[in-house]
Amino acid sequence: MTSLKSDLLKLLSERGHIHQCTDPAALDAKASQGIVTAYIGYDATADSLHVGNLATIMLLRRLQQTGHKPIVLMGGGTTKVGDPSGKDETRQLMSDEKIAANIASIKTIFKNFLTFGNGPSDAIQVNNADWLDQLAYIPFLRAVGAHFTINRMLAFDSVKMRLEREQPLTFLEFNYMILQAYDFVELHKRYHCVLQMGGSDQWGNIVNGVELGRRIGNADLFGLTTPLLTTSSGTKMGKTAAGAVWLKPEKLSPYDYWQFWRNTEDADVVRFLKLFTDLPLDEIAKLEKLQGSDINEAKKILAYQATKLAHGEEAAKAAHDTAKETFEGGGKGTGLPVFEFPRNATPSIIDIAVQLGFTESKGEAKRMIEQGGVRLNDTPVKEITATITASDMDTEGYARLSFGKKRHALAKAV
Repeated sequence: MTSLKSDLLKLLSERGHIHQCTDPAALDAKASQGIVTAYIGYDATADSLHVGNLATIMLLRRLQQTGHKPIVLMGGGTTKVGDPSGKDETRQLMSDEKIAANIASIKTIFKNFLTFGNGPSDAIQVNNADWLDQLAYIPFLRAVGAHFTINRMLAFDSVKMRLEREQPLTFLEFNYMILQAYDFVELHKRYHCVLQMGGSDQWGNIVNGVELGRRIGNADLFGLTTPLLTTSSGTKMGKTAAGAVWLKPEKLSPYDYWQFWRNTEDADVVRFLKLFTDLPLDEIAKLEKLQGSDINEAKKILAYQATKLAHGEEAAKAAHDTAKETFEGGGKGTGLPVFEFPRNATPSIIDIAVQLGFTESKGEAKRMIEQGGVRLNDTPVKEITATITASDMDTEGYARLSFGKKRHALAKAV
């Protein structure tokens, strides 16, 4: 995009956040003239969001950084339906109580990235169950359903993919795109929201909302998406052998979160610094010049800055210090994950690897041992039947385990 006037689109463009936009020139003009209210929706399918959601969370953060108003829309209503986008099978239906608990848990994540309040650019969180739960079926079909054709709905990738694979797509899920479009109309009516943002897989749903708002209320609405990120090696962003990279410390420790970013592929460091940190672009440009092993310094900065946003500066510093002690100082690292076991037990190293999530299976753990990739107190483990015993403990009652070069843990008898 060239000749941008608004701070919002300039910032989003410079840092690589923009994939598609319905009318960039008109949105740029609107954002340069006053406060734009925008939203992103999040279904409450778990009690935490993960790194895969971070690209859209950062969109809301950039919005607020440039003086505009973010709306975090929690899908208390749409979670009961289930978004078929990117899914190979029908979601399991959840109880109202579980959805409410998940929403309450997720809310704490956004407080680390956004400022909430009653000011003009303060963020607010709303729940689409407030209006979707109240809809009367026949009136809704007449008012909204008439603007959607089955022909177009069948052309959506989320629908085509399921049908082509002969996997069931319930009528419940088929309604999801209509409900999401209606959310935009409702948010415009209630909060003067004019922009919906999301991942690029939501483009079709977002365009539906823009068009529905124009047809029902003659509203001038906009849509913008951010790229769905993959690493340079082609893997999906936020997916690891150990599972999802959660944003809540109760599900993934700040140290493990720090390590995730520290392990970024060389080719992705600059791109991730722009997308997932607030580090100024001129400082990122200096880091971009680093070559060879010096790139590791940029990775440490990425890990620190990303962890500071998600967990706070104190947690980021503790994770950094733990990593430094573990990798550079020869210490055991006070922030490492700890595997606790009864004093009279002798757990196998293979079982420990699986339970900590360092390997996906016992077979993978066995292969790591056979290839010399597992160490106990810095000594290579040679037998796949190896266990932890009292003789392996130091004076403080800990044994140090390493799985490869980047995964470390402590074992402790309790």
